[in-house]
Amino acid sequence: MAKKMKKNAVSVEDKLKALHQLQVIDTQVDKIRIVRGELPLEIVDLEDLIAGLNVKLEKFNAELQVINNNIIANKNSVSLATDAITKYEKQLKNIKNNREFTSLTKEVEYQNLEIQIAEKKKIQHEASILHKTEIINACKDQITERENELKIKKNELDEIISETEKEEKNLIANSVKAEKVIDERLLNAYKRIRSKVANGLAVVSVERDACGGCFSQIPAQRQLDIQMHKKVIVCEHCGRIMVDADILEDQKVEA
Repeated sequence: MAKKMKKNAVSVEDKLKALHQLQVIDTQVDKIRIVRGELPLEIVDLEDLIAGLNVKLEKFNAELQVINNNIIANKNSVSLATDAITKYEKQLKNIKNNREFTSLTKEVEYQNLEIQIAEKKKIQHEASILHKTEIINACKDQITERENELKIKKNELDEIISETEKEEKNLIANSVKAEKVIDERLLNAYKRIRSKVANGLAVVSVERDACGGCFSQIPAQRQLDIQMHKKVIVCEHCGRIMVDADILEDQKVEA
C-alpha cells in the first residue's frame, strides 16, 4: 500500500521525465540487441536443423542395417539351397523309380531358382547399400557443415555478449529504477505502445510542432497542454506519449 501511495504522490511531470528516461534506456538496450542482430534466432534455427539431420541420419542408418540383415538372410538362403542341391544330387544317384527322379529333379530346379532369386536380390541389396551409403555420407557432411557454422555463430554471439553484457545489465538495472517511479497503468501503456511500434519508441518529443514519432502536426492547444506537464498526452494519430523540449532539457541539466 505504501508503494502504491508513493507512486501516486509522484507528479505527472516527474512521471513524464521517468517515462522519457525509461525510453532512452530501453532504446539503448534495443541498440545493443540490434548489434546481436539475428544471431540468436539463427543459432536456434541451426540447432533445430542439426537435430533434424541427426534424426534423419539415425533413420538412414537403421534402413542400412535392415539391408545388411537382408543380405545376411540372403546368404543363408543361398547356403541352404546349395546344401539342399548337394543332398538331392546325391539322392539322384540312388533313385529307384521315375517318380523319385521327377520329384528330386523338381527339388533341384526349385533350389536353383531360389539361388537365382537370391542372386538378383544380392545385386539389388548391393545397389541399395551404395545408394544409402551415399545418402548417409551426404547427411553427415551436412551435419558437419552446419555444426561448423553453428560454432562460428556461437563464437560471434559470445564475443558480442562479452562486449555488451555489462553495459546491458547496467541499463536494465536503471530501467527497473525508472519503472518504480511510474504507476502500473502508465507503465503497461508504455510497454504496450513499445510492442506495437516498429522502432520501439513509445515516448517521443514534440519537434517543429509535430509528433516526433509519426510527424503529424499537433494543434496549438494540445502543444500547450504538453508544455504544462499536468497530464499525459498521447498522439491522436500514432498513440505515442508526447513530451516537450523543456523536460528533455531539464533531464540534461540533472544528468
